[in-house]
Amino acid sequence: MPQQTIPGDIFVFQIEAGYALIQVLAIDGGGDDRIWHIAAFRDYFPDVEYAEAAAAEAETLPRDIPHVAMTERAFASTQAARLANKPLREVDRQLVEAWRSSDERTVSDRSIRLLLGVR
Repeated sequence: MPQQTIPGDIFVFQIEAGYALIQVLAIDGGGDDRIWHIAAFRDYFPDVEYAEAAAAEAETLPRDIPHVAMTERAFASTQAARLANKPLREVDRQLVEAWRSSDERTVSDRSIRLLLGVR
């Protein structure tokens, strides 16, 4: 993943039979201790062009994982390409803030592929 990633960035990554999208909701910390807040979209696409068209309307797409906090290692383990940057929805910001204010700040060290149950 690119080093200049910012909240709102939408990435496409390849799965067995197509492509999937994720969006960066927030980034906390730095270096190896960085925590990535990610949303994973539900739909899969037959090619990058379809994924890119869907990314243009990301606010309307259903989400399979509305929010997950991931380690730097987990986030970097999925090769992905940046497609777009779209403003975050208010609900996305609320999910991140709820995680930040929680006593149980669970951080996953599993890749987004594993979390989605795909390869």
